[in-house]
Amino acid sequence: MTDPARLLAAYDDQLRTDAETPSAVSVTRLGPLRLVTFAGGRGFVTYRDLDGADAATVRRLVSAALAHFRVDAGIDRVEWKTRGHDQAPGLHEALLEHGFTAAEPESIMLGDARGLAVDVPLPEGVTVRRITEEADVRAMSAMADEVFGDPVSDVMADALLRRLALGEGMELWVGEADGRIVSAGRLEPVSGSDFAGIWGGATREEWRGRGLYRAVTAARARSALAMGKTLLHSDSTEFSRPILERSGLVKVSTTTPYDWQR
Repeated sequence: MTDPARLLAAYDDQLRTDAETPSAVSVTRLGPLRLVTFAGGRGFVTYRDLDGADAATVRRLVSAALAHFRVDAGIDRVEWKTRGHDQAPGLHEALLEHGFTAAEPESIMLGDARGLAVDVPLPEGVTVRRITEEADVRAMSAMADEVFGDPVSDVMADALLRRLALGEGMELWVGEADGRIVSAGRLEPVSGSDFAGIWGGATREEWRGRGLYRAVTAARARSALAMGKTLLHSDSTEFSRPILERSGLVKVSTTTPYDWQR
């Protein structure tokens, strides 16, 4: 499948359901919205569409959704995930009015897993492998924090270890140079769908442009195919989008997260 319209329809139909939030602690329905609580104090808002809501209705939905999370003292941050192809009159303005801030838009990339499951030549001394041990997961998480300019913390590592313990299918893949993790990414098979997601791609700056990201992505694509997942999806920054496009994935829309902090 390479037609953008068909890919986007598959994305909306198969991924914008409860399959989007497999590790949720709870999900509450509010009209067309799904209000999701994750471990670690994170709220998340998503939906298949806004059911034809006008601007006034959209504003009421934003207010009610935020009120839902405010009453839970354990929630200290909320992400509202928007998609560029949605009909959502007044949503941007309503989110800003209620204290959300827009992050950088990312490209929604979709395509055939076979296009990425290729052999990638690696520099001498570099290997790619799947990790499951706690020490490896913490090293991978610390590397990603450093790459994205964040303070190194245990938050992401703890969340990944919890998810690995659940046995829900998530896989962690890394590229190593002389035993040091220099590139990494997650594979997230989506139950009940044709899709697996490729997420969390990070490569140390001095190793970029040498095939590490492509190799880690190819390993994830091969694993997805072995699971019977024929399509891949990813929300991609401008660093990873060109690499995925060269492998046959198609940009079908954009997604912009809006973040609220207590």
